[in-house]
Amino acid sequence: MPPLEPSLNPDFELSDDVGRTTEQSHPHHTGTLTENTIELHPTTALFPMLDEEELQALADDIRERGLHNPVVLDTTGRILDGKNRLRACEIADVEPTYSTYDGDDASTYVLSVNSRRRHLTKGQLAMIAAKARSFSEHAGRSLGEQSVRSLSEQAGVSVGRVGQASVVLRHAPDLAESVINGTMGLNEAYAVAQKQKAQAESAESQLARLRAEDPQLADRVVEGELTIQGAWAERKARQEEELRQRRVATNLLCEILPALAQIRGSRTFAQYDAELAPPGRAVTREVIEHAATALAEMAGVWKERNLP
Repeated sequence: MPPLEPSLNPDFELSDDVGRTTEQSHPHHTGTLTENTIELHPTTALFPMLDEEELQALADDIRERGLHNPVVLDTTGRILDGKNRLRACEIADVEPTYSTYDGDDASTYVLSVNSRRRHLTKGQLAMIAAKARSFSEHAGRSLGEQSVRSLSEQAGVSVGRVGQASVVLRHAPDLAESVINGTMGLNEAYAVAQKQKAQAESAESQLARLRAEDPQLADRVVEGELTIQGAWAERKARQEEELRQRRVATNLLCEILPALAQIRGSRTFAQYDAELAPPGRAVTREVIEHAATALAEMAGVWKERNLP
C-alpha cells in the first residue's frame, strides 16, 4: 500500500529561482497548528485544508510509516508547506520535522509545491494565484508581466485564467473564497464579476455626466447623501420645474407684449380712465416707470441671447 501522505514527485525539482529547503530541527516549534503557535504564510493560508476524513487518513499513514516530508518554514518561522502534515502529526501524536526555505520568492514556492500535490481545479488554483499576486501588490511590490506569468506557471494555470480571477477579486471579492473552497466555479464567479463591473462602469459614467450637468448633485452622491438614481430623479424634478416656470413666463410675456406693441401710435393711451380701472390694477405713472424699466431689461436680455 503506497503512503497516503502528499509528497512531491521524486523526479520533480524546483527551479533555482524558486529556491530550496534545508532540513533542520526547530525545537521552538513544538505546538500544533490548531493552537496557532506557528503562523501561516499568507499564500499558504489561501489553500484549503483537507477535510476531516482526509486528515485522519493522512494521520493514520504518518503514524504507521512516519513523516516523509518535513514541514517547510520560511526564515521567519511561518509555514510555507505542510500545514496539513502538521495537523495530521498532531492527530497521530507524532513529532513533526521541519526544514527552512532559503529562496527569495516564497509565494511562488508555495504555489509550485501545492499546485502539484493538491487535487484542486484550475479555477481554484487561478484564484489562489490571483490572491497571492494581490498580496505582493499590497505589500508595495509591483509585479511585472514576467512575474505574473511566473506565478501562473507555478500554479499550473494560464495567465488568462489568473486574469479572470483578478476580475473577480476587483468586482466580486465576496465570491473569491467560494471559488477557492470549490463551492463556486471560476466561470460562474467571473460572469457575476463582469456584470458587476459593467454596473460599476455605468454608475461611474452616470456620475461623470451628472457632474457635467449638476456638480452640486454629483458632490452629494460622492458624499453619500444621495444615490446616483436619487440624484438623477432630483435632477429630473428640477428640470421639470424649470420648464414649468419657463412656460408660465413665456405665456405671460406673449400675452402682454404683443398687445402693448399693437397700441403704439394709437389713441389708446389718451382714452385711459382711472375711474374705470379694475381694483388694484390702476395704471399710474409709477407703474409706467416700472414697465419702462422692465422693457429696457427685457431688451437687454433679448440682445444678450441674440433673440429676434
